[in-house]
Amino acid sequence: MLTILGPGSSQSGFCDGVSRRNFLRIGSLGMGGLALPNLLRAESQSGVHNKALRHKAIIMIFLPGGPSHQDMFDLKMEAPSEVRGEFKPIATSVPGIQISEHLPKMARLMDKCSIIRSIVGCNGDHYAAQCLTGRDTKNQPAGGWPCLGSLLSKMEGAVDPAVPPFVGLAPAMGHTPWSDNGRPGFLGVGHAPFQPNKGGGCEDTLLKGITLDRLADRRTLFSSLDQFRREVDTSGMMSGLDAFTQQAFGILTSSKLADAMDLKQEDSRLVERYGKGDPKNRDDGGPKLMEHFLIARRLVEAGARCVTLAFSRWDHHGDNFGALRQDLPLLDQGLSALITDLHERGLDRDVSVVVWGEFGRTPTINKDAGRDHWPRVSCALLAGGGMRHGQVIGATDRLGGEATERPVTFGEVFATMYQTLGIDVSKVTLEDLTGRPQFLVDQGCPPMRELVG
Repeated sequence: MLTILGPGSSQSGFCDGVSRRNFLRIGSLGMGGLALPNLLRAESQSGVHNKALRHKAIIMIFLPGGPSHQDMFDLKMEAPSEVRGEFKPIATSVPGIQISEHLPKMARLMDKCSIIRSIVGCNGDHYAAQCLTGRDTKNQPAGGWPCLGSLLSKMEGAVDPAVPPFVGLAPAMGHTPWSDNGRPGFLGVGHAPFQPNKGGGCEDTLLKGITLDRLADRRTLFSSLDQFRREVDTSGMMSGLDAFTQQAFGILTSSKLADAMDLKQEDSRLVERYGKGDPKNRDDGGPKLMEHFLIARRLVEAGARCVTLAFSRWDHHGDNFGALRQDLPLLDQGLSALITDLHERGLDRDVSVVVWGEFGRTPTINKDAGRDHWPRVSCALLAGGGMRHGQVIGATDRLGGEATERPVTFGEVFATMYQTLGIDVSKVTLEDLTGRPQFLVDQGCPPMRELVG
């Protein structure tokens, strides 16, 4: 890995004693052998680089631990007290749709969102993989199922050579499967996410003497680069350089990626609208990095095709309502700011947002005032992507324990997101490691016609 060492900061850390802004890691680039050109070369040989596509993108917000659907988007006021919980529903901007009282900002944006109350097929495992791939992890092909971002990296390539097509922002957590940004599976490491918050950076190769401050000094940096270019151009070397080395060089010498992740370059009023995060882990996970919502928007605007992030910790076996009173207002602020921002910038038709966790929670409140794991049904929220919003899809029974109307699988949500990108899941296949063609979603998972035509 290439790591660029930056100045100290009070923000959250990547590893012990190192601030979150202290490392900028560029793909799998090593200073000796320049691994990135090799990856780019392999990518090209695999048939990537379809740059005729319009730049569309997906932001996936994973809620680690399994959010309580009965206390967020599917409140059951007619259920017994041991089921309905402590929260009350409030009206939204769409007549007839109600959500939790602790999501007032999202309630005002419900005409720009869709709620799915009947997600089924959760495998019950306590990790992010099913939300990232749309598939059960059992019976995987050799190499494993690729995640959404890796598939987009493979099929569509980079919009801009200076910005990775797939960026994963999930921070390190004690329960590591929650901090999974997605894996490339049988597509290979060339389509893995760029992860600025992972790996600790402590063992990475440092580009010694070059700090983020020095990179920010564009006059000095580009003066040196211009001199280098003039020298190699005079010698005729530049025209003979491998195209992939030039692309790797472009990533290194461009400030576009660093700029996208630098919130000091954003309007301070907008930064305030998104809110300030809390980097601390609780128990085995759960940093509340609200600035990641804004960084995700900046990254897709800069050229990323997929950004994944993980927000807080939702595994509330005890004190469910006390924890949600803290977390729901923060999610409400960050998510509403993102959706509003996308609309104000005219990105709402090009950027899809999906919010969900690995499963739901039990209808019955346990003796510790918590809810336990419940894979039989869960919920999701979608926004943007040019989809038809302002609706609720599916329903559960009076206890919130079973899907009674329009059960929706993970694969159907994925097929819908692919449709927003102009990708026909009934036709597109990619070869796995054995040369066998694999569809992007499981068969029998069409796009949701309620959302896309």
